[in-house]
Amino acid sequence: MDSNRIFFEAIAMRKCIQATYNRMSVKLAPHILYTRHDELYVDAVTIERDGQPPRESKLGTFKLAGLKGARVSGHAFEPQPVFDPADQKYAGVTLFAVEG
Repeated sequence: MDSNRIFFEAIAMRKCIQATYNRMSVKLAPHILYTRHDELYVDAVTIERDGQPPRESKLGTFKLAGLKGARVSGHAFEPQPVFDPADQKYAGVTLFAVEG
């Protein structure tokens, strides 16, 4: 399955993504898929980094090309309040976003 489809599926079903990013294993709750400078990006909340939860819950930006071995995990998530789909940076470039 190509990585774009994996992210569409994960966002639609509110399922986490397991992948490798910067040589670290990450579990992400993807909230929005969008383009910037003709590249695909996902903004997601990190659930785990190398098996450990982050110190704080925040929305991070990840370039799809940098997420290696991405797959949908069985872990479900709820949309987080740190995500604002009306943020100006998403205007006109959103491909798919989680609905709250």
